[in-house]
Amino acid sequence: MSEERPSSKQHAHRRAAPESIAIAVLTVSDTRTPETDSGGDLVALLLEEAGQRIAHRSIVPDEPEAIQAATRQALGDPEVGAVVLTGGTGVAPRDVTPESVAPLLERVVPGFGELFRWLSYQEIGSAALLSRALAGIAHGKPVFVLPGSRGAVRLALTKLVVPEIGHLAAEAQKTR
Repeated sequence: MSEERPSSKQHAHRRAAPESIAIAVLTVSDTRTPETDSGGDLVALLLEEAGQRIAHRSIVPDEPEAIQAATRQALGDPEVGAVVLTGGTGVAPRDVTPESVAPLLERVVPGFGELFRWLSYQEIGSAALLSRALAGIAHGKPVFVLPGSRGAVRLALTKLVVPEIGHLAAEAQKTR
């Protein structure tokens, strides 16, 4: 299936978007360390290859309070223009990232999760329905909640996040 070409109006929106923003990368895991955080490493690598800047990275335990505190801290940093969380999006009892982040969002971007699962389905089949990937806007900044697997990170970043993060950041900053 070929991708649709953006209209001239979409091109204008993208041209107005910042080319580079500072992004906080949060890995949600009870088992990862800075040395073994291959999902977070891949998020940072793909964002940097796309010309984005990594404001900071951290590993956060699979605890709702810790996830919310780390996300709030990242959102409160004036340097940070977006937040990407990876891990904890499945259906196991310890997978609490979506319900931890969702209350912080002022707006949900439902198309992100829908498109991610559709693209994931094309790669892994029906197991894609187990993902609770999500995106939204909080404090005028895009927030992405991604699965922790490297395959899912690569899919989300290359097909959805990298092409739209600047555009989404610009739209989120608009005033009424």
